[in-house]
Amino acid sequence: EIDNYGFEVQRTSTTSAPGQTSIVSNKKWEKIGFIAGHGNSNSPKEYSFIDNDVTSGRYLYRLKQIDIDGQFEFSKIVEVNFNFPVDFSVKQNFPNPFNPTTKIEFSIPSDNNVEIKIFNVLGMEVATLLNENKQAGTHSIEFNASNLSSGIYYYKVVSGNYSEIKKMILLR
Repeated sequence: EIDNYGFEVQRTSTTSAPGQTSIVSNKKWEKIGFIAGHGNSNSPKEYSFIDNDVTSGRYLYRLKQIDIDGQFEFSKIVEVNFNFPVDFSVKQNFPNPFNPTTKIEFSIPSDNNVEIKIFNVLGMEVATLLNENKQAGTHSIEFNASNLSSGIYYYKVVSGNYSEIKKMILLR
């Protein structure tokens, strides 16, 4: 680095379709952060920035590298697509039937506690797979039923006011 004052992190949203080039010359760029540079350095330096103020959507980012004397230049533009789910959903486990492991995938639209329980055909709870806070997004968990006998089981996924029950078959 030579005379590096720092990096201004800038963001703007985009409305172009995925894969299409966005027209950015008339976009309003917003300064969302600043990372101080190391001035003059002969060794490689690493910088990072986390944007915690986004919602679901597509955003464009760029850096404004500023020299100590005030001169600056912009980096290439990077597009990031944050696809947060808008609804609670639970997919059918896969594979189904299974022996002895299967994957359960679910999506939550906001950070929340998620509980996944397994029940036998009599409605008795046989396992708790998950009971913890999860961030908004799509998650999956593996269920190992090596200690259970063949048969039909149900899994119930609960998050906030939402819950869903699905059937799965353990076939040995």
